[in-house]
Amino acid sequence: MAIDPIAEPWGVRTPYEPGQPWPQRVDNYLGEGIDSESVDRWVQSAAVLHSNGDGLDIAVKDGRIVGVRGRAVDRVNHGRLDPKDMFGWQANASPDRLTTPLIRRDGRLQPCDWDTAMDAIVARSRELLDGHGPSAIGFYTSGQLFLEEYYTQGVIAHGAIGTNHVDGNTRLCTATAAEALKESFGCDGQPGSYTDVDHADVIALFGHNVAETQTVLWARMLDRLVGGSPPAIVCVDPRKTPVALHATVHLAPLPGTNVALMNGLLHEIIANDWVDHDYIDSHTIGFDELRKRVAEFPPQRAAEICGVDIDDIREAARLIGTAERLLSTVLQGFYQSHQATAASVQVNNIHLVRGMLGKPGCGVLQMNGQPTAENTRECGADGDLAGFRNWANDNHIVDLARLWNLDPQQIPHYAPPTHAMQMFRFAEEGTLQMLWVTATNPAVSLPELARIRDILSQRKLFLVVEDIFMTETAELADVVLPAAAWGEKTGTFTNADRTVHISEKAVEPPGSARSDLDIFLDYARRMDFRDKDGQPFPPWTDPESAFEAWKKCSAGRPCDYTGLSYAKLRGGSGIQWPCNDENPDGTERLYADGKFWAHPDYCEAFGKDMITGAPLEPTEYRAMNAYGKAIIKAAEYVPPHEMPGSGYPFALITGRTLYHFHTRTKTARAPQLNAAAPEVWVEVSAGDARRLGIAEGDMVEVSTPRGSISCAARISAIRDGVLFVPFHYGYFDADGSKRAGHHRAGNELTLTDWDPVSKQPIYKTAAAALRRKQDGNGHVAAAPTTAASAPVNGQVPATVGGAAATVSEVTVGQ
Repeated sequence: MAIDPIAEPWGVRTPYEPGQPWPQRVDNYLGEGIDSESVDRWVQSAAVLHSNGDGLDIAVKDGRIVGVRGRAVDRVNHGRLDPKDMFGWQANASPDRLTTPLIRRDGRLQPCDWDTAMDAIVARSRELLDGHGPSAIGFYTSGQLFLEEYYTQGVIAHGAIGTNHVDGNTRLCTATAAEALKESFGCDGQPGSYTDVDHADVIALFGHNVAETQTVLWARMLDRLVGGSPPAIVCVDPRKTPVALHATVHLAPLPGTNVALMNGLLHEIIANDWVDHDYIDSHTIGFDELRKRVAEFPPQRAAEICGVDIDDIREAARLIGTAERLLSTVLQGFYQSHQATAASVQVNNIHLVRGMLGKPGCGVLQMNGQPTAENTRECGADGDLAGFRNWANDNHIVDLARLWNLDPQQIPHYAPPTHAMQMFRFAEEGTLQMLWVTATNPAVSLPELARIRDILSQRKLFLVVEDIFMTETAELADVVLPAAAWGEKTGTFTNADRTVHISEKAVEPPGSARSDLDIFLDYARRMDFRDKDGQPFPPWTDPESAFEAWKKCSAGRPCDYTGLSYAKLRGGSGIQWPCNDENPDGTERLYADGKFWAHPDYCEAFGKDMITGAPLEPTEYRAMNAYGKAIIKAAEYVPPHEMPGSGYPFALITGRTLYHFHTRTKTARAPQLNAAAPEVWVEVSAGDARRLGIAEGDMVEVSTPRGSISCAARISAIRDGVLFVPFHYGYFDADGSKRAGHHRAGNELTLTDWDPVSKQPIYKTAAAALRRKQDGNGHVAAAPTTAASAPVNGQVPATVGGAAATVSEVTVGQ
């Protein structure tokens, strides 16, 4: 049937019962004038505009991408596609693609050839290495490259150069996911699986607006809700999201109070003895400390701190505490706060005290925000070492050096890898003098943008930007390298539930653009990097040989890929790691046997203090957890660092909308997606709007101690005292033209601060003011009506895509 996925983002319902397989429904969208018969070929891939990992095929005609269709065989999506999947591919053919390198001369970026661009980068690299050492160079990457590219970049940075300054914009979205898993289980790696949706009788979503961030996963949950024996839904979110509208219990805590809420829920679970004592005794440590801590948070106290109803806390705790099959998911509402890791660990604690791990319907998904975020963590392209190795374990460093054929002292392990916020501080101070930014746009995505722009604009910083468009960051670069996009190169990537997909090259990149892998390898050859035997380093030459090298790096580690190959990934479904001789078809759930990757000799991390973030010493960890059990870590509640007050009475949160990804580099260039959310807005509650004399569509000013933006007001169902601004909007428009000023980016307002444990920046607890500037003259905010930004007055035209957004949905078997 034909459907408009802009108006109906989750498509037609296909109900199913608990324990049954999710029905297949194949979504198909082809560009104007194209039908299935005229497609030259279909090329296997998966989605790269969210973290769900939807399997899809790319339609190619006359050497161009002309559409996509879902892969019914894929375990992740069973043929369904997200609106960004269906329309985002159009960005590849945008006329403003970068097609040639650029170099700054006389203050302006001017076209040049590859030799000129790379020679400039190599010359500056050698100058800094000779004069200042490896710590003068840093790499800031993305959550959108392929595994082979991350591994190559990590090997060059950590191994060939020996710098500790390596991180990704995954620091902004999933650093807490990794850290929370390390704190509880000794290692990264999602315990749960998307298939747990098929079995769960309670699904609890903590700060996870899955309806907008992973629409296909929400479609799976919706299909359970309309089938027999639907699960109960517990939603924790200060906004009335689509998840909240379907929730059995909706808890809308004040931003920054998540730890108090989680302690209140755990208080009720333990007080009512909804606890698996045998599991706790056999498989965990730390329960007594947790029991003492949460005893201080009876529902009355938690309700008062969080500003929620006490009965809602009790009911949510009862649902979670009595569930027979509990699935919990966590995302930015927890991750982008001042106690991000502490709050997320409490979700893990619920599953540990209830023994709800490793069984169908029982699991935790500490979600990712980006499509290949898991690979940055596995491959060492962020603040980790390759293969989930422990930087504080000398044996792990020796093992990695053996694998790379380098001296162990060449691999930096004198301190934790430098996180992104500290890298930018070093650049600000002048000790980091060269920064290579790949496939990300920190001039829009990082906090306190006035400061970030100043840092990136410094003459003392040599800035290299590798991207597919002229972004706000690329505009400030000394050298810009044109990259090949998804669909224009081959590689693999791993989604939020450990499913590995292959993405085949479908078309050629435009102009002289090159894949990120080719660019990194070209740099390595020009720098003449060598291993201990004088052989070129890294030794691989193409995607498949890079993948084979990665398999050797992953062997025997939790993220074991040794049972995978390009051939095995072709033609069928994605496969979950670990995949090896013991698990030749992949591994659906982790820790089914109650054994964890937490042994002192094997674990990825020794853990940190929940308040200060100080790393535990290896001897401390060994004494605490000699047998490698799961770790129950209690957390005290600490109020946000910046509280609303008389001058700034609102709590400001920033986040995403359904139709855009990151800073709209791609989605703004897809007409259907851009039309659905073309401009920034601020959400304000009806009560707050009445008090301030603000009507729907009025122009308002949102300000914090760091700056202000002007935008239209959307009167939504957000809780009183809270404002929401989407962060996607910089000063470039959809056609690549530049707007005057910098007054619509949400991150003009956010603060330079981060969670002490995960080092993830804080986007959810800024103190803000709101004032009306002028009448909207009957106009409405350009905010979608389909999602959490839905208006409360009903007088706003519905968000639709029209004929240009019509897709085909075919339910298999009907």
